[in-house]
Amino acid sequence: MKFIDEARIQVFAGNGGNGVAAFRREKFIPRGGPSGGDGGRGGSIWAIADSNINTLIDYRFARLHRARNGENGRNRDQYGKGAEDIELRVPVGTVIRDNESGDLIADLTMHGERALLAKGGQGGLGNLHFKSSTNRAPRQFTKGEPGEMREIAFELRVLADVGLLGLPNAGKSTFIRAVSSARPKVADYPFTTLSPQLGVVRVGHASSFVIADIPGLIEGAAEGAGLGHQFLRHLARTQLLLHLVDIAPTEDGADPAKDARAIVRELKKYDAALHAKPRWLVFNKTDLDPEHTRTVARILKSLRWKGPWFEVSAIKGTGCDAVCRAVAKFLGRESPAK
Repeated sequence: MKFIDEARIQVFAGNGGNGVAAFRREKFIPRGGPSGGDGGRGGSIWAIADSNINTLIDYRFARLHRARNGENGRNRDQYGKGAEDIELRVPVGTVIRDNESGDLIADLTMHGERALLAKGGQGGLGNLHFKSSTNRAPRQFTKGEPGEMREIAFELRVLADVGLLGLPNAGKSTFIRAVSSARPKVADYPFTTLSPQLGVVRVGHASSFVIADIPGLIEGAAEGAGLGHQFLRHLARTQLLLHLVDIAPTEDGADPAKDARAIVRELKKYDAALHAKPRWLVFNKTDLDPEHTRTVARILKSLRWKGPWFEVSAIKGTGCDAVCRAVAKFLGRESPAK
């Protein structure tokens, strides 16, 4: 299934039914009085978070959602039937906004959480409500209220504790395969990851966290280079970023420190809050550099790095356990001692 994390739809709630002016007319009951019933309520439209759904593809083409109108009132004190509500099921982690104003409507982060997108109109009043001691035969009634009409923007942000950053081919997919049961595509060319991937990392017998891999960033992403900033929103809910740096020697003599700075610049251009999140360096592909200790020291000095850092070989799994244990400790999810 194609991964769709954005959608725009239009929702039309139902109009309320009209009230009615009517009078009770039976053979042996003269002057029966007013008997006009109320109109029914129009159908509302709700969004409901569903953990069994992981993409917004259902709304990429089905963009118009319209609820039914309430029925009009009838004679003999009969109220019109209210219309049924429409429920739109969306993935857990969906952010819902008014597309015109940009106002936040809801952020659905739990299964079963609901948000009202468009409220149905109230039904009108029948003339039985206008009866009084001075007005025994009222002919007043009210019409039903119109339902709300809105243009809605859905935006999916995956729920993960840790996010992976890095250039294409830095080894992010290999790393997530090494530490979890996720199996994203791995190949020896850039941009093998085309959509976010989630993996559950187990640490010990009773501790775990969720890690997210997104397509790699390159310099100029803010201007649309590569896949641009398209998937960075999926790191918004994370508590920690793991920045994978490829230290394998290359024929063109690429500078890993320069590449790391480029990633940080793109992160800052996208969102200052995301740039401010805790970030650790993970130097990958140490198995391809016999002098990886010196290489790492040179990069740390060039970056003037003071934060946590690790050396790993994701393809062989070397050093990955140490990273996972440190992450679990940072998140407060250390496995309790037996």
